[in-house]
Amino acid sequence: MKRRQFITLIGGAAAAWPLATRAQQGERIRKVGILVPGTPATRQLQDWIAAFRDGLQKLGWVDGRNVVIVERWAVGSEGLVAAAAELIDLAPDVVLTATASATRPMLAATRTLSIVFANVPDPVDNGFVTSLARPAGNITGFANYEPAIAIKWLELLKQIAPGVARVGVIYDPANPTVAAYLRAVEAAAPSFGVHALGTAVQDEEGIERAIAVFGAEPNGGLIVPSGPATVNHLERLIALATAKALPSIHPTREAVLAGALASYGVDTRELFRSAAFYVDRILKGERPGDLPIQFRN
Repeated sequence: MKRRQFITLIGGAAAAWPLATRAQQGERIRKVGILVPGTPATRQLQDWIAAFRDGLQKLGWVDGRNVVIVERWAVGSEGLVAAAAELIDLAPDVVLTATASATRPMLAATRTLSIVFANVPDPVDNGFVTSLARPAGNITGFANYEPAIAIKWLELLKQIAPGVARVGVIYDPANPTVAAYLRAVEAAAPSFGVHALGTAVQDEEGIERAIAVFGAEPNGGLIVPSGPATVNHLERLIALATAKALPSIHPTREAVLAGALASYGVDTRELFRSAAFYVDRILKGERPGDLPIQFRN
């Protein structure tokens, strides 16, 4: 696919910038970039970005009138690095990064462009900021939860499926917080009378192999932290787990809608809707480093 065609398909607003500028003579059109770790075919990611766009519109920012929003979707670390570089070349006023997987390459690529993240766990431990109250630098945003929530996932799994004796934690290592989740589950496992085993996956084939191996023995259950692979292949993962009679606990309600046993976590759509509020403040002149990191319960 030619570069021009790619921009039109994935970030159609980018091609409309010259037209929008002519249509608003005398008024500066602001530019907002979005970096998403996945494909536009993933419903959960689409819902997140739709919530952000809705939040911006309710604050008076109308795409094509006084703001142009350009999206970049990419899979894998190399793809995200390239997509981050493309966004920087477009010189937006601020960039929204969806999850830690997108925040890391964007922050590594620029220390001057304003960044607002959403759905990022423990931004201090991840090295994105040094302080929640005053993040400083060029980044701020809305965090979801701390790694200790993984113990709640384990507790919920045992409450709903008390016969579970083996717990598989299926995770994508592209999420930099998964190591902390796994440590929390492994440390708490003996008190719940279960054995915990972590399995890293990076694509659909990896998910299929992991569930096939883990599901070969009885009395198993799954904990599935969010990550690019587990979000982009959520429906397939849940279908495979169901076929193997593996109850699964996830952090988002979208997983339950797709057939998972239960979820425990924040409303991720609200994180993205809230992120629009910070983007609005930055577009009006505030600095991201002066805006405190906020958690949503």
